[in-house]
Amino acid sequence: MSPLPSLGIVRLEALHCYVHDLERSRRFYTERLDLAETAVSGERLTRDGGQRSALFEAGDVRVLCSAPLGPGGRAARWLRLHPDGIGSLVFEVEDAARAFALLEERGGTPTSDPLTFQDDGGTFRTFAITTPFGDTTFRFVERRGWGGPYPGLEPRPAPRGERNRFGFTAIDHVTSNFRTMKPALLWLEHVLGFEEFWEVTFHTQDAAGEAHRAREAAHGSGLASVVMRDARSGVRFANNEPRRPAFRASQIHHFVEDQRGDGIQHAALAVADIRAAVRGLRARGVEFMATPGSYYDLLPERLRATGVGRLDEPIEELRALGVLVDGAAAGRYLLQIFLREAAGLYQEPEAGPFFFEIIQRKGDQGFGAGNFRALFESIEREQRQEGRA
Repeated sequence: MSPLPSLGIVRLEALHCYVHDLERSRRFYTERLDLAETAVSGERLTRDGGQRSALFEAGDVRVLCSAPLGPGGRAARWLRLHPDGIGSLVFEVEDAARAFALLEERGGTPTSDPLTFQDDGGTFRTFAITTPFGDTTFRFVERRGWGGPYPGLEPRPAPRGERNRFGFTAIDHVTSNFRTMKPALLWLEHVLGFEEFWEVTFHTQDAAGEAHRAREAAHGSGLASVVMRDARSGVRFANNEPRRPAFRASQIHHFVEDQRGDGIQHAALAVADIRAAVRGLRARGVEFMATPGSYYDLLPERLRATGVGRLDEPIEELRALGVLVDGAAAGRYLLQIFLREAAGLYQEPEAGPFFFEIIQRKGDQGFGAGNFRALFESIEREQRQEGRA
């Protein structure tokens, strides 16, 4: 089958989050992650949309947060169904009219006709479509000399925040969890024109003996993951589903329950120096998911087995920071770490199960397959030692 004509996606430019508490999000992005607050919703957008919004930026990373003011707006409708989370992804496209026509031709479902806005000498065109990613929509935007951020947002004369001292460069990828991911994969292929780029399937029971599997049949973590990519722009989506046995004990299944539906689990932010970024983020009070010490005990042998060989970074420094390593070729690897999910960070279920990943790529374009298995197995090993599994 020949590839479908490209939609003309330029980049994934923004995450649009719906949140209960805009002030808490403002503190998190400006005081913890050091994104700059560059724009806020104007009076008309606030009134007509029934929500307040703020835009945060660092490098090519944009996060738009909206909180409801009453029952009628999009944020309010999302939050009646879900905890805080990603309600929309924003893609820049070369030609919105062409993208709209291609999506309609392929069975995409626009939520309205394209909208056009104009300012002094500039034009902004946009439309949104529904998706199989739960209630998350995809929005497409085209700018022709458009001077502002998004229609209805008013730029701050003096952006609030330190403006990216941790060196965020772009959104590397987005990861979503499904009870069954095949519909999303087919939709990404046949509607958006994406191609399969990477996949892995594993279960921690795979590495255990038959006796252990029989004893622990109700336990274990497993998943199938497929990454889909827009070949032209490089935009990537990682998609996960639980794997038997112990399907309902899977971390993927738990996310779907906490999210109250399929949806976006995390977004990865790229950096040029993850060690410096993590040290700085920890100093700002950012909390990360804990990595068991046994992960680092076994890391040298795992790196030898995968052929990565020597790292530029001392393993003891990575252990101290909690940074994970993965790769599949000599001298080519990636470094990654995961922030705590919002619900755990704030001790509040309605803050949601979404979290961020920080990633530095050193020649490897994978997604940490070895880390999935090694980290899950390390967690289960320590749980058994502590009598919790």
